[in-house]
Amino acid sequence: MTKIILILLCFLQVTLADDGERITFTSANPFSFYHIITDLENQDPQEVFGILRMPTGVEHKNIPLVIGVAGSLGWGEHNFEYMQMYRNMGIATFELQSFKSRGVTSTVGEQVSVTTAMMILDAYRALEKLGKDPRIDSDRVAITGWSLGGGVTLFTAWNPLKRAITTDISFAAHLAFYPPCFIMPEILDFTDAPLHILIGELDNWTPAAACEELVPLMQENGIDINITVYEDSHHSFDRAAQPVVDEHGYSFTDCRFKMREDGAVLMNFMDIPMTKPLLQKISFAFCAERGPTYGGNPTSRKSAFEFSEVFMIKHLLK
Repeated sequence: MTKIILILLCFLQVTLADDGERITFTSANPFSFYHIITDLENQDPQEVFGILRMPTGVEHKNIPLVIGVAGSLGWGEHNFEYMQMYRNMGIATFELQSFKSRGVTSTVGEQVSVTTAMMILDAYRALEKLGKDPRIDSDRVAITGWSLGGGVTLFTAWNPLKRAITTDISFAAHLAFYPPCFIMPEILDFTDAPLHILIGELDNWTPAAACEELVPLMQENGIDINITVYEDSHHSFDRAAQPVVDEHGYSFTDCRFKMREDGAVLMNFMDIPMTKPLLQKISFAFCAERGPTYGGNPTSRKSAFEFSEVFMIKHLLK
C-alpha cells in the first residue's frame, strides 16, 4: 500500500509540473493602440493569466525567460514545441493566455474580441509581474509570437506604445513569426532590442511583401531588425500539418495602413482612424479577402526551429 501511495504521489507531482504554474495579473481591454496611448488610465481592468513553466536541471534563480504569444487560432502544438525547446535549453517559458482570460477561443475572421493592443498590454503586465519573481532574470526576458502574436512581438518594441505602458521595463529580444507588417508607423521609433521576423514567401494571410517593405525602412532608421523569408512556404509554415485553406480568415495581401504617432491606424481612404470595431471591419472590407492558406513546410519548419534556438542562445544565454 505504501509503495502504491508513493507511486501516486510521484505521478501527481509530475502532472502538476507538466501543468505549470498559473500566474495572474491585472491588464485591461483597450481596443486599439490609440486607446493605450491616449486613454490607458480609463480602460476597464481585466484579469489575465498565463502558464509559467520552469526548466529542469538548473537552479531556479535568475534564469532567462521567453514569453510566448499565440495567434488568432490560439495555442497550437507547434507553439508548445518551441516552448519545450527553450526549457530544454535552460530557459523558463510563459504561455500568455489572452484568449482564455477573456473567454475567447479564436479571433479568425473578426479580430475584434481580443486585439493586438489588448495582448501587448497583457505582455507588458506579465513582464512586470514575472520580472519581480526572484527565479527570473528581468534583464533576460524575450518575447516571441506567431501571426497575431507576431504582431504583438513586433509592436511591443514600438516606443510610442511602450512609453504609454511603461518606462521601467523592456524585452531583451523580439522574435516574430509571420506578423502583420501591413501597418506602417509614421514614426519609426523602436527600442534598441534586437528584432527578427520569420515569414513565408507564399504567405497570403499576413503577407511577406509587407514585411519586406517595412524592414528596410526600419533599418535605415537605425533599428536592429532583420528578416528571414522562407521559400515555398505559407502562413504557419512551422506547423507539422499540411497546408489548408481557412475560408473564414482574412487575406491581407492587398492591405496597407498608416499609423499615426498617437496609435490611430488609418483607413486607406479619407484617413479615418479605425478606433472602433465597426470602422475596422469597414476598412478591412475594402482591401482584405477571405480564404488564406496556412500550414507547414518541413524544410522551413526545421530551419525555423534551428534559427529560434540560436537566436535565444545569442540574446538570452550569452
